[in-house]
Amino acid sequence: MSLKFAKPDAPSLPLTLVSGDGLKKWLADQPGQVQNWVRASGFTAGFGASVTYPSEAGESAGALVGYGTQTARSRSRFALARARMSLSEQTFHLVTDLDEDALNVELLGWLLAGYTFDRYKSQSGAKADLICPDSANATELEAIAAGEALTRDLVNTPASDMGPPDLEEAVRSLAKSHAADITVIEGDDLLEQNFPMIHAVGRAASRTPRLIDMRWGKAGPKLTLVGKGVCFDTGGLNLKPGSSMGLMKKDMGGAATVLGLAHMIMSLNVPLQLRVLVPAVENSVSADAFRPQDILTSRKGLTVEINNTDAEGRLVLADALALADEDTPNAIISMATLTGAARIAVGPDLAPYYAQSDANAAALETAAKQVQDPVWRMPFWDPYEEMIEPGIADLDNAPKGGFAGSITAALFLRRFVTETPNYIHFDIYGWQPSSAPARPKGGVGQASRALLAALPKLLDL
Repeated sequence: MSLKFAKPDAPSLPLTLVSGDGLKKWLADQPGQVQNWVRASGFTAGFGASVTYPSEAGESAGALVGYGTQTARSRSRFALARARMSLSEQTFHLVTDLDEDALNVELLGWLLAGYTFDRYKSQSGAKADLICPDSANATELEAIAAGEALTRDLVNTPASDMGPPDLEEAVRSLAKSHAADITVIEGDDLLEQNFPMIHAVGRAASRTPRLIDMRWGKAGPKLTLVGKGVCFDTGGLNLKPGSSMGLMKKDMGGAATVLGLAHMIMSLNVPLQLRVLVPAVENSVSADAFRPQDILTSRKGLTVEINNTDAEGRLVLADALALADEDTPNAIISMATLTGAARIAVGPDLAPYYAQSDANAAALETAAKQVQDPVWRMPFWDPYEEMIEPGIADLDNAPKGGFAGSITAALFLRRFVTETPNYIHFDIYGWQPSSAPARPKGGVGQASRALLAALPKLLDL
């Protein structure tokens, strides 16, 4: 895996990024053999297409990467990432007139194209290298890429090696590398310290449930990230069919994403006080599993009727959110692979989110476009509140009817954040269903880069 730039003094060849309109001008300045070579190759500067051209001596003299048309760029991302997969194993330096934002996106895409999940592979293929231009911040880009790689690695690891204890160890390793503090509440201690719903969801598994709490930073505004850490979800007694269980190792994608974001924040020394809460459980089947029609009492005192044990993510998040809210931070952000309804609504690429503040939403939208990490705002629709009120208890974890599943889940979570006005919830997918530039098939972070870019406005940094 190669997630770093080449050394600045490494011997290199020019890698020129050209648009469809700019190709003709570039060719006009080249010697005849280069013009003939490029034209004979059929290169037309299509988005992410590449061609290596020779010197008069027949050696590689450089390469071109197509930046395509405006229409092509609106339909895809990461031209350099696409090209890196086909370029020969050489070191290049970039020639381009892109503005700062577009350049950073392309450079990050180049780095992310070097990601492979190689934990279970004996060999990984080598790729082309690139010297970071002087106008870009290599350290920052590498930190963001490393955070994204952490997210991907955690999601891609199967549940046999990524249960609650393993997720805890991953957080401990992250905390150690950044001199952060960590505490863990495990097993029956969850009941003693009033986290009953985390305990109820995880008690049926052989690997005990736990609440992981990491803190970093001594000054600045307080930001609390809460990530759903369901390491595998069978559905519980409302057992999932096999076809729906196949990707359930990714049900801790919310936790993986907030940990990747935390790595970015700590590596870049963002001036804030960070707290990360991860309720880590497995939703398993045993004689001790919680049941449909059970009524659970949450940390906040709200009672919850269980109408489907497969709607467990909101239960563990609720107790963690209640704890986060007791500290009244400047902002709470939760991330979870929570509902299939969100996927039906916006598909796998967009990260739907709910924000109580229009200003926060505007900051997120601007940042998402800047870093090309797409998000889509969904509504905290108050008229649907009665859908999550079953009558026999305060809340229903799985409202009947099948309508507005992502919205009702977000409304459920909002009930547990009453003291912190700036609450944002993401209902992410956390998975790339087919390979794309800079995004191989498998686990993927969503909205972490957008959030990182938006933090100055979200927290008045």
